[in-house]
Amino acid sequence: MMVSRTRRRRKLRIRCLRVRLTTVYYAMQMSTRMLILETSHRVAKVALALDDTIVGERTLDEQRRHARDLVPAIQRLLQAQTWRARELDAVIVSRGPGSYTGLRVGIMSAKTLVFASGCALLAIDTFDAIATCGLALMNSASAKPQAANLDVIADAQQGNVYAQRFGTRPEPLLIVSFDKWLESARACNVAVAGPGLETFGERVHGVNVLPKDAWHSEPASLLKLGLERFRKGERDEPFAVEPLYLRASSAEVKWDNLKKG
Repeated sequence: MMVSRTRRRRKLRIRCLRVRLTTVYYAMQMSTRMLILETSHRVAKVALALDDTIVGERTLDEQRRHARDLVPAIQRLLQAQTWRARELDAVIVSRGPGSYTGLRVGIMSAKTLVFASGCALLAIDTFDAIATCGLALMNSASAKPQAANLDVIADAQQGNVYAQRFGTRPEPLLIVSFDKWLESARACNVAVAGPGLETFGERVHGVNVLPKDAWHSEPASLLKLGLERFRKGERDEPFAVEPLYLRASSAEVKWDNLKKG
């Protein structure tokens, strides 16, 4: 009698364990797996996310931002999570403005993965990702409310900056001289972030400059924006996604001049 009861209890425990494992399996199947590519800056970052959590991240320096380095980094991240590329639900990629070479490598790699795996592609404006982090910092309980709007800037060469305003009075992305932008920023009492501060930071006076860790697009911010779009059912057409440029690169300008000559 005792042996029979023990066996029944053992079978019951096994069935319960199987139910738990099955529940976990289907929960994992319903989770959203995403690859994130941030190559707009000199330092590139590759990350994997499960729903809204970054589960793996690698950093590539300026000398290792090429496709031949990006692909192995992606493979190592996938192996660390025991994921396969075809199990990805989406690839999120930063589309600029930023480094011409970096953006092209990132977008080309994203498109290749999307075509190979059949997952969704979500291209996110780099300044939107920076602003997401910056505005959250400005609105945090520990921050002193000094400005209602945030300008994100990047070096556009020849004394110009890419500039875009976010907040209560947003303005579109444009190219403007640094001096003209600074005059507007002071007049409108905005805060500022963005990679352009690496070039122009010492000349920025009379404006609230956010901490350095808010100057660049990060995988976490790209994930926040990309996941919101994914859950709304939004997708980008791979053939239509291109780096966000407002002007030709210096190499393209030289090539055009050679053709005209």
